Amino acid sequence: MSYEKSKKSPSAFRTISEVAEKLDLPAHVLRFWETKFSQVRPIKRGGGRRYYRPEDVQLLSHIRSLLYDEGYTIKGVQKLMREGNLKKSDFTPSSSDMSSLGLNNSKSELQDAIDELRALREEINTHR
Repeated sequence: MSYEKSKKSPSAFRTISEVAEKLDLPAHVLRFWETKFSQVRPIKRGGGRRYYRPEDVQLLSHIRSLLYDEGYTIKGVQKLMREGNLKKSDFTPSSSDMSSLGLNNSKSELQDAIDELRALREEINTHR
């Protein structure tokens, strides 16, 4: 099942395999980036399964672009992030990014996201 063909709500969390496919990267690269970039923090559920929010996907896409398209090294991207040379808006999806991800601010989609977060919170609380 591909990222675009998924039947999930556009605001739904994505698995590591869905994100890897969307960004055309192996899943192990995403796991490695988690160790190098503290800003990359997917939600981890039982058994260490990772779930990425739309803003996580946008951040990973930006990191990918800096590394692969603009020629930065990992240390270079870390320095940009640490020194604040990248604005918060660089990691927040723009309206065109939201549109390309199939996201918009409709009330029902926001409610779906809230409901999904509540369900995740309940599941996390049951495992404590």
